[in-house]
Amino acid sequence: MPKRTQSGALRLNPNYVNRKGRKDWAKDAKNLFSEVPLTGRELDRKGKSGYNSPRSRTHEDSNFRGYGTSLFKIMSYTELIHKLETNIAQAVFGKSALIRRCLVALFAAEHVLLEDVPGVGKTLIAQAIAKSIAGDFRRIQFTPDLLPADITGSSIYETGSKSFHFVRGAIFANIVLADEINRTTPRTQSAMLEAMNERQVSVDGTTYPLPNPFMVIATENPMEFEGTYPLPESQLDRFLLRVAVGYPDRQNEANILKTHQTSRPLDALQPVLTSEQIVEIQQAVSAVRVDDSITQYILDIVDATRSHEDLFVGVSTRGAIALSRAVQSLALLEGRTFAVPDDVKSLAVAVLAHRIVPKSILHSHQRRMEESIIERLLETIAVPVA
Repeated sequence: MPKRTQSGALRLNPNYVNRKGRKDWAKDAKNLFSEVPLTGRELDRKGKSGYNSPRSRTHEDSNFRGYGTSLFKIMSYTELIHKLETNIAQAVFGKSALIRRCLVALFAAEHVLLEDVPGVGKTLIAQAIAKSIAGDFRRIQFTPDLLPADITGSSIYETGSKSFHFVRGAIFANIVLADEINRTTPRTQSAMLEAMNERQVSVDGTTYPLPNPFMVIATENPMEFEGTYPLPESQLDRFLLRVAVGYPDRQNEANILKTHQTSRPLDALQPVLTSEQIVEIQQAVSAVRVDDSITQYILDIVDATRSHEDLFVGVSTRGAIALSRAVQSLALLEGRTFAVPDDVKSLAVAVLAHRIVPKSILHSHQRRMEESIIERLLETIAVPVA
């Protein structure tokens, strides 16, 4: 049966999807979607409010009519997402929350920055995602001598044809791993901006579109400063999420040691989703309904950062858009056609913390300060109930 979120809304259970067939889902449709937010018109008609109000209504959200019957579409998307998560987890042990955050960025058609000390699996998670999708994968190892043309490509003169021919750089792939992105110069870092924001590359006056889907998974070690170039705010703003990987717990770390004694789990991964399926789910994310009250809740959080006494710079409009987009993606991942306040609270720190600038000059503790400010704001801002 469907599981209940903290807000009381029902979401689809992936295990239930795999265990039951489509006919069983059709029979149980009323049980699967018995609680969804009311629209303003329904509030007036029924005289009820709140995300926990049970009611009978048509379970097909009008936003999803372009994607077919929402019940069966959500069922198929949930199956695909669960299959993708399960496949990645075969190589990345004990990191289900991290995997889900990365998939939030993937299906939001955005990018993710993984931060932590060396050896905790930052590169592994990127490789596991790439191997689980039937698309092109490129790894760029960022070093001080890396040039922008190494990323975007360059025009090469061919003596035979006596003309210039454009040779595509490593950025032309569906999944791009930007490993240790803070080890290259600002000039080279800036070569990523157009690609990440516009999904295109401009070289010698010509614009070349990037493949679809396109996602950058960047890694950096925030504890090491020798030979590094901190990412500027303009570059950080292009990442939907900044996520810490963290150490595995003792049981999962024991499983990692035992598994790597005889094999390398990453080598056994096979693609479970096509690029076309990823694009279809990304399009469905845009149809997830975000109620006006949740939009106002997001704006309350954003406004609070702009007037906070410990901050030089608050969250920009792009940051507010990013949080709204991430909320839509998480809702679909959890099998819903609508967003709930828990989605905002779950993602606010990961989406907003790297977009603010604290007044402290202690760079080594800046990340924790940024996250704690967002966490304190979430505790003081009222959560919408209708």
